[in-house]
Amino acid sequence: MLQSKLFLKTKRKISKEKAISARLLIRGGFIEKLASGIYNFLPLGFLVLKKIERIIREEMKKIGGQEILLATLHPKEIWEKTGRWEKMGDLYKIKENGSQFALGPTHEEVITPLVKKYISSYKDLPVFLFQIQTKFRKELRAKGGLLRTKEFLMKDLYSFHATKEDLDSYYEKVKEAYFKIFERCNIKEKTYLTFASGGTFSKFSHEFQTICESGEDTIFICQKCKQAINKEIKLQTKSCPNCGSKKFKKEKAIEVGNIFKLMTKFSKPFELTFLNKEGKREYVLMGCYGIGLGRLMATIVEVNHDKKGIIWPGEVAPFLIHLIPIGNVRKVSDKIYKNLKEKFEILYDDREKESPGEKFQDADLIGIPLRLVVSEKTLKKNSVEIKLRKEKKVKLVKIKSLKREIEKCSKRI
Repeated sequence: MLQSKLFLKTKRKISKEKAISARLLIRGGFIEKLASGIYNFLPLGFLVLKKIERIIREEMKKIGGQEILLATLHPKEIWEKTGRWEKMGDLYKIKENGSQFALGPTHEEVITPLVKKYISSYKDLPVFLFQIQTKFRKELRAKGGLLRTKEFLMKDLYSFHATKEDLDSYYEKVKEAYFKIFERCNIKEKTYLTFASGGTFSKFSHEFQTICESGEDTIFICQKCKQAINKEIKLQTKSCPNCGSKKFKKEKAIEVGNIFKLMTKFSKPFELTFLNKEGKREYVLMGCYGIGLGRLMATIVEVNHDKKGIIWPGEVAPFLIHLIPIGNVRKVSDKIYKNLKEKFEILYDDREKESPGEKFQDADLIGIPLRLVVSEKTLKKNSVEIKLRKEKKVKLVKIKSLKREIEKCSKRI
């Protein structure tokens, strides 16, 4: 991609957003604020979002998830069945020709009656369905950029089971899949499986909380077993639910995912049942598992940045390489770009009016993992300067060896 053609305009001024991720994503031209809690994703931000989406999709399919896409506009009647039309205070409601609808904040009321049409026997179970789709919630405390919004992209997975043992087993698989997602996004080391309230579903649910100064949640990490519990649970019990220890470390954190054993919370209102092996009718047991993609994107930035800007992990970076020519080296730089773009995702800063300092500032702000600099000085040695965004070390590499060196470097980003 030629940077001169990219729909991008970086900003030098820091926005009023408190969260560092919001400031960097806005300044770097990844997102644009339309209104409180509402953001547009620009080309760079959309590229990152699609990379995150790909990671999540791959990991969901590995645990048997089949992808669907459910309606966003929900009839009032299905929300009345569960009693949440009145109880759920953050519903966006719409009236049309005497009928009422909700803009979906979640999809239990949609997927449960849908699955009912396909399940009659224990032989039809289990079923694992997921989607990546836009949700809407009346968020009165919208702040922190993508960390808390009114409109957001979310992955929600729903599982349907004949037995508690099967639900428990799949629940553990989802835990593992989530940590694999967070590992690929380079936030796993700061992310803790956290006990949270199960509400009316079960004794506990689980959140995945990433330690961060911009976090609005408070968690307590057991100093013996490293199990985390959220503030709500800490108020109920003074000891670790996992090992019984009473020694905790208090931390601020961002919730990047959650998982619930719904049990029969939604299958009962919709009469979602099946015939067991003995021919008796039972309610299907359900689980739900969510990850907000925008919030995950912001959390990645919260964990991976320095004073100069973002440091994207390789798997979610908008491009792998940022090629920057300095001085009268356009002909050679064009040739390098043409040679590399066949194999690598590359952003070529072909802008002519910007100074070297401005180019380097933009490169550090945008945070592409690998920077290549072509200058008259490097060409005297038939070389290109190569630098990982996350490291200070600069290395000269012969142009003929560039592809091989990039492949080596790509394993370290």
